[in-house]
This record gives sequence, C-alpha cells and structure tokens, in this order.
Amino acid sequence: MFKVKFLEEAKKFLDSLDEKPRDKIFYNIWKSKISKDEELLKKLEDEIWEFRTLYNKSAYRLFAFWDETEKSIIIATHGITKKTDKTPKKEINKAKQLREEYLKTNKK
Repeated sequence: MFKVKFLEEAKKFLDSLDEKPRDKIFYNIWKSKISKDEELLKKLEDEIWEFRTLYNKSAYRLFAFWDETEKSIIIATHGITKKTDKTPKKEINKAKQLREEYLKTNKK
C-alpha cells in the first residue's frame, strides 16, 4: 500500500478532464495500491512510472516517481491523453525534470 501525492501539473490535468474519466483514473490508482498490475502502474524507464487508464477508447497516462525519502509515497507529476501507442519521449523527460525539481526542493 502506498500514498499518492499530486504535483500542481497533475492536479491541473485531472481538473481538465470530464468527471467520468477522472473517476476512472482515481479508481485505477486505488486499484493499483492493492494489486501489482502492470496494466495500471507500469515502470517506463529509470525512476519514471505511469498510472495507466483506458476509458471510452481514450488512453490516459499520469506520470509518477517514488519519493526517495519515503518509499511509501509516489508522486504524480503530470498527465496526458495518449493519441499513439508509444509514450512520447518529451513527456518522460518532463516527468524526469519535475522529479529533479521535486527532489531539490524536498530534501530532508
């Protein structure tokens, strides 16, 4: 079991969605806390993971990383609605950049 903390960009992405896909994303996040299912939470590369949701033929991705100081917390950085099968490299790089900023400002 783990906690999820949402950075501002992740909150904005979720707020921009209609209620039903947003609810499905939150449901899948909850479900990923109790089961190890790569269809819900998948490691992309290095320290970057993604919460995966498919709703009404649209693929939603919420990028995330594990907090280094407290391993029971995963930080959601930002989200996208995927239009292709491949995850855009620029989105993975954005998640890495947000991770670095988070680590710099949250060192204990």
